[in-house]
Amino acid sequence: MAIRTFEELIQLAQTRGPKHVVLVAADQWEALEAAALAYQRGLAEFTLFGDVERIETLLAEGKFDLGFPEIIHEPSQRRAAERAVEMARNGLADIIMNARAQPRHLVRVADDPVSGLRNGECVMSDVAVFEIPNFDRLIFVTDILVCTAPDLQAKACLVQNAINVARALGVERPRVAILSATEAVNPKIPISIDAANLSKMAQRGQIVGGIVDGPLALDNAISEVAATIKGIESDVAGRADILVAPDIEAGNLLAKAITYFAGGQMASVIVGGRCPIVMPSRSDPPDAKLASLALGVYLSGTSYEPVK
Repeated sequence: MAIRTFEELIQLAQTRGPKHVVLVAADQWEALEAAALAYQRGLAEFTLFGDVERIETLLAEGKFDLGFPEIIHEPSQRRAAERAVEMARNGLADIIMNARAQPRHLVRVADDPVSGLRNGECVMSDVAVFEIPNFDRLIFVTDILVCTAPDLQAKACLVQNAINVARALGVERPRVAILSATEAVNPKIPISIDAANLSKMAQRGQIVGGIVDGPLALDNAISEVAATIKGIESDVAGRADILVAPDIEAGNLLAKAITYFAGGQMASVIVGGRCPIVMPSRSDPPDAKLASLALGVYLSGTSYEPVK
């Protein structure tokens, strides 16, 4: 049965915890509060990288109970990211979570093909999961953080990564909409060509586990009424579970629009590597960070289908 709310996700993640989580640049109030909530619910135990004096001050001021975390003094965000990735690569951590570090530091280190966390040739990618008021299902959006301007092969990887995450959360056969400005294939809109190719790749078994269609505009991807009015016959149109943005700019804008205009809550994780990397927005409140961490805990140890 598909998970439909973040509270369901947290409860199920409890059955898979506690996991060893490395918190990067941990000297942030909201991240430590989320970590304390995760510890209390049996989701995680922590190693904290950051300014030790600042971390200890925040822990005392907030009366945050993290058990007996290992606290390692590493004020450099870049070096903290490098040490966290090294721990995960050596099997000493199950999950990496970002607190207040610049995301680019952690992404660059983790995505390094030699010293990072890549698992095979496929790229790592971010999958954002949204709980949206009055929506009957979770919505998955990719990629909002890692793949800046993905080519066709990279898009195939991030589509597969998103399908893997949706299936892990109980969506038996996720419907994937490859977004464009229009549902028509137009040689003057290269994104629409990629969308059509991704659909064909799924039909040929190069992307597995989901139903992929595109190009689709956002309205006819999620609204059955819009799809009917436009006469679109598709197994995905109007019922998409996964929305694949053309590039990181479109994906990030879509994610923030869902959050700030639609009142959606977001959980975000980078997948496709040796371990999940939990990447909530640095401005997220503690409950949103907790949802992202629960997502990482629930996905930890999950095996993934590769792009063929």
